[in-house]
Amino acid sequence: MNKEINELSSDELYMLIGRNVAKLRSKANMSQLELSLEMGNKSSSLVSAAELYANKRKFNIAQLHKIAKILNIDICEFFKK
Repeated sequence: MNKEINELSSDELYMLIGRNVAKLRSKANMSQLELSLEMGNKSSSLVSAAELYANKRKFNIAQLHKIAKILNIDICEFFKK
């Protein structure tokens, strides 16, 4: 993916964000279920689907903000290529 972030389609942007959430979550040694529970969810289905952009399931800005706080990272990390 060599496009600038502003040149990405919405689908490509959501896939990038999902991959980055997965990478940063793994780097923090946290499972999808652990992250989901920390976010206040009862199962890992949202995190699992949004990381893969399955059925166009995606994280919203409030969820990304919450994930950034949980992982103790800057929210901008989700938008890096």
